[in-house]
Amino acid sequence: MLGGLTVNEFLRDYWQKKPLLIRKAFPDFNGLLDPQQLIELACEEDVQARIVTQSRGQFGLRHSPFMPEDFDGFGKAKWTVLVQGVNHFLPEASELLRHFSFIPHARLDDLMVSYAPKGGGVGPHFDSYDVFLLQGLGHRRWQISTQEDQTLIEGAPLRILKDFRVEQEWVLEAGDMLYLPPHCAHNGIAEDDCMTYSIGFRTPAYQELAEQFLVYLQDRIEVDGMYADPDLKAQKHPSEISAAMLRQVEQAIKQVRWDKEDIANFLGCYLSEPKPHIFFDIPGCPLTLAKFRQALHKRGVALDLKSQMLSHGEWIFMNGEAFQPQEGDYPLLRDLADWRELPAQADCSPELSELLYQWYLDGYLTPR
Repeated sequence: MLGGLTVNEFLRDYWQKKPLLIRKAFPDFNGLLDPQQLIELACEEDVQARIVTQSRGQFGLRHSPFMPEDFDGFGKAKWTVLVQGVNHFLPEASELLRHFSFIPHARLDDLMVSYAPKGGGVGPHFDSYDVFLLQGLGHRRWQISTQEDQTLIEGAPLRILKDFRVEQEWVLEAGDMLYLPPHCAHNGIAEDDCMTYSIGFRTPAYQELAEQFLVYLQDRIEVDGMYADPDLKAQKHPSEISAAMLRQVEQAIKQVRWDKEDIANFLGCYLSEPKPHIFFDIPGCPLTLAKFRQALHKRGVALDLKSQMLSHGEWIFMNGEAFQPQEGDYPLLRDLADWRELPAQADCSPELSELLYQWYLDGYLTPR
């Protein structure tokens, strides 16, 4: 998959450093969907999708929801449909992502699949995240540049580079894959009817993390006492915030503390939180706890395709919630987080089976 490189060699020499073209990374890969199946998926109510058009040098952008007729009548315009989170709907897509487990799950965003007829593309641009571009159906020409100039075309509905200078280009066919680090400018152009599978890895900005950490803290901090000024003195300027008030409030705010465990729990909850448009389907006729335990004993369980599960220290994070299981149960839950399934469990503690059962009722997992 990595063109003869070991995982350690790839991480050392290429990850977040420079592009890598891998011919026949997946020799037998011809795609997981055909164009019509992707269009049908783009029309599903809970799917995020976009249509990008290009006509006479001008780009257009439309967001889902779509109807089938939205894909008719493009005329001479070049167009592309892009569908996010295909791994949330297609088991085979989730299986494809297993090949990339050498990158921590906390970094994984999703699998986006795009289809374009000849000439289609989204224009020269750069992303702020790492991405593997795996070719399925057809052929796509990829042009890349490590240019520092990232000036964008003003007023365009997409982040299109104003002055894109091609340094390298290749035509990828089924099974070929191109890795691009963040901010590597690139432009993909369909040579014929083609589909590309983009495995993206999130790189949250520190500003975003800091803001969300403060939101996380607001429900977890306690600052004792109330403001008081029994020794208040008359002020020459009543509009002025006094030095005494500043000192008192400063001392109160200094009571806010956090440590590494707070940060780890925040990351676990934040990075496992499903995106706002994601909803889980609860079982229509749920098993009783006793029946669920029998299924767990005989068959094991598997995570729902939409579930996000992470682990750290003694904590497990499932879809934005933190859990601290018993010490003996932690390795099994970590295995579930690692591999997204647990084999049949002959010796499962009552506490663990009850936790898994609650997740089953929430739609987070199901018996295999």
